[in-house]
Parts: sequence; structure tokens; C-alpha cells
Amino acid sequence: MYADWDAVHTDYTSRTAPPGPSGLAENTGDWLTTHHQAPNGHLLHPGANQMLTSLTSGRPIHLMHTTPALDAIRTTGELLGSAGCLVGALYCAPLTATAQGLRPHNLGTYLLQTKTHTKTLVLEVRPESPAPAKGLNYLRLGGIHLDTYQAHRGYLTAAEDDHLRQAARWRIRETAGFLDLLLADARGERTTTTTVFCHRLAAAVPHMPILGYLYFEVLSEYLLLYSTTPETQAYADAGEMNNRLYKQLAFAAVKTMGRLFDLALFNPDLAQLTELIDRIDPSLSLGAAAYVRRRLPHLFACAALGPDRDAAAVSFRHAGADFDTLAATVPYLAGQLVFREMRTLPRYPALFSVFEQAKATSVYAYWNSQDIAVPFNGVLPKGEVGLNLAFPRASCHAWVAETCERGLLHPTEQLNLLPVPRLADLRETALGRAASSGPNLSPVLAGATPAA
Repeated sequence: MYADWDAVHTDYTSRTAPPGPSGLAENTGDWLTTHHQAPNGHLLHPGANQMLTSLTSGRPIHLMHTTPALDAIRTTGELLGSAGCLVGALYCAPLTATAQGLRPHNLGTYLLQTKTHTKTLVLEVRPESPAPAKGLNYLRLGGIHLDTYQAHRGYLTAAEDDHLRQAARWRIRETAGFLDLLLADARGERTTTTTVFCHRLAAAVPHMPILGYLYFEVLSEYLLLYSTTPETQAYADAGEMNNRLYKQLAFAAVKTMGRLFDLALFNPDLAQLTELIDRIDPSLSLGAAAYVRRRLPHLFACAALGPDRDAAAVSFRHAGADFDTLAATVPYLAGQLVFREMRTLPRYPALFSVFEQAKATSVYAYWNSQDIAVPFNGVLPKGEVGLNLAFPRASCHAWVAETCERGLLHPTEQLNLLPVPRLADLRETALGRAASSGPNLSPVLAGATPAA
């Protein structure tokens, strides 16, 4: 069980990337080297990244959590997890203790400025020992999704199960040509121009939502690692990646992102891509499409196939003859497809606690085995962290906090709260609220990114 979760985490202490499939032109280690050589690549090192330094120090860790439900938290006395945060953590941003108050990470400052109808909690976690700098990469969760589906299929009706399997096959058939192009590129076989590639990518996302997530993360990576604006440099000097870059990218690209952080809707074409990056960091706009063309095929191969597959042996034109063949050939992609399609089932609110809680319980056990009290988004160590609600070897104290004119947080009222290793009810999450509030969102309510 722990080996499966190890494959989902990136260890920034060891500076080694989880293995990808064989047969690729560039392996995961090659890309890690490229990232380290980028202008902001030093922030991938625990010694240079303030968040990683704090999480691995063994000293008290301070976090902030914004919530619209302070009254409910007071009433229950419980802190619950969210399936939209690292599988089942409590979404937080780092704080740094100073003599004047608790200084938010730039992600926290962004949240304080944009989530104006929320209250802020300060959490102090006191671990007993240092933790490894292992971050969860949600793009690699396909194998976990597939295993969870197969272990809990008995909770589905025959019609529901058949719908999931048929829908997965349909999505593969609709995008097989482009998926094969992605694998060919990942193997080093260029088959079309960058312009055609970007247009085909944008057209494929509605049929294959996971591509929207990959597209977004590739551009976020490009911005975070290569931006050299004065703002980005100032954050880098403080040991932080500039979270405003990818926030601006997401909200500029998708009008409904404010209601639900749904990257299944992220599919700018080439002209829109160039315009988006030009608005955020003009110095990077000319190179954005070329970066997407080079990086996305490799990331897709790793996210779709899993580490024990040969990219040269896979063709999507023949992978989806039936679901079992699909799952055997591209298990990670099969898992991602089933995971997202399940959210369209009318009975999903009833199934949520079965499928999502199973994954959360499993990752809690892994984190506990690794002494991880505060997990983080390991796609990049950019500042998104969570509270492991099941961690037995740390104390956790909570306060309501106020923000002063200097942007520092000051605890004002201590709360007697108990972290509970259970997911909040779907109706109390952004996904549940969005699903019931209107039809103007993606039919695949896949807004379960760590940024949700």
C-alpha cells in the first residue's frame, strides 16, 4: 500500500523524481535537472524554500486556514478534511513567526485579499521529529483512483458501473489520435507543428478533462520557475514561489473559476495562451507555446501510463477495446477517467463518503508512516499545504486571528478544536455547492485540485 503512495509523492530532500514509464525521450530525472537550472530552480531545495525548511525542521509549524464556516466549527469543535485538498487534508497556507506577528506566505496574503467573506484560523502544529520534504503530486493519482474504484465497485449499481466504463472508453475513442500524438512526442517523434499541437490540445480538453489539469500545471510550472519580474524576485528572496502567477492564469482563462476551481475547463488555444502569458509576464509569452509542446507530452505519459509501462508499446487507437484492457494498458489514465466520470452520477453525493473517504484514510496512514504532519502540494513546492488530520505524534492548537495593517496575523481567541480524520460532507464543499447552484459549469465537476 505504501509503495503506491510513494509513487504519488516527490521527495525534494533527495532531489529524485518518481520514475516514469520507459521509452521516453527524456526521463523524470532529466526534467528535474532542467527545473533546478531554471531562474527559480533553487526554490526546489529545502534549504532555499522557506515552506520546505519549516515543514522539515521538526520545530513548531504555523499555518493559516480561511473558512466561511467558523460558527459551524465552533459548534462541532471539529476540523474536517476536504477531498479537494491533497486527497483529504485541511487546506492551509504557511505562516512565518516574527517578533511583530505571523507573516503569511504570499499564497496566504492572496487568500486574505480575495476571500473577503471568510474568517481566518491560525494553527500551530508541534511535531515530535523532522519530516521528509515529500509532496503529493495529484497528477499521479490515477493508480490510486483505479484501485479505489476496483475495490469499491460493489457500491455501484450495474447501470452506474457500466456508465463509468463506457464513458471512459468513449473519451479514449474521441481523443485517441491526439493521445497517440502526445506519446509520440514524449518518445521524441515530432509529428506536427507547435501551432497545430496547441490547437489540437485545446480541442481535446473537453473530451479528456485531465488534459486541462496537465495544461494548467505545465504553464504554472513555466511561470513559477522562469518568471523574473520584480514581484517574483522579491518573493524568491524570501524563499517563496510566486503563487499569484498561477492564480492570475486560472482566473483569467476560465470565467467560472471563482465558483469552482475546475481545471477541466482550462483549454486556451494558441492565441489565447500567448495573450494570457503576456498579461502575466510579457517576457515569457513568446516561449510559452514551445514549453507546452515539449513538456506536456512527457507529463501526460507519466500521468497516464504509470512507472512500469513502456510508452513505445501503447497505442490509444487500440487501448480501449474494453475497460479491462484499457485499465491494464494505461492504468493511471483509466483511474483518472473513472474518478472524474463518477462525479457526474446522480448518486455521487451518496457515493462520495465511500470512494473519497477510502482514499483519504489510506493517505493518512501513509503520511503517518512517514512522519508527515503537514503535507504539501508536490507538483511544485509553491506554498499549498494541508493539515494531516490523523497524525498521532503532534499537538495542534487553533486560534481565530485578525490581520493588522501590515498584513500580519495576530491570534485573538483560542479555540478548543479536535482534528478529525474524516471528510467534510460534500454539500459543505466548493464542489457540492457549485453542483447545486447552477448549470454553468463543466459537466465533469472535477474541481478537486489542491487549489480548490
